[in-house]
Amino acid sequence: MSTAELGARPARLRAPLPRPAAPEVEPRPSRRIRRVERPSVAGSAVLITVVAVLLAGIVALNVAALGLQVRLDELARQQSDLRAENAALASELSSGSATPQIEALARKRLGLVRAEAGATTFVPLPATAK
Repeated sequence: MSTAELGARPARLRAPLPRPAAPEVEPRPSRRIRRVERPSVAGSAVLITVVAVLLAGIVALNVAALGLQVRLDELARQQSDLRAENAALASELSSGSATPQIEALARKRLGLVRAEAGATTFVPLPATAK
């Protein structure tokens, strides 16, 4: 059976709907392959040399500081020894152990002689009123 026999109307063809305007697309820039610039071998060698020199300088400064610290400790020990020796000499001078040396210097330089024990006389002093 056909549509004409059925008395139906023939189907109409519809016109296609208009398409919406496509958005304007900016053209993509052509893809360029960028080469990543790597440092040259010479540049790396220079950098390594500079770092090595800086580290050597730091080590040299630490060695110098250690040497100065050792010298400072030695001088501090020497200072404490000298102070102890000065204290011993001051003690010897104030005590009677220095008397024979003083007598020897008095005889040699000034020509003085020690008085004999019996030759000492005491002069009585008049009583003072209180």
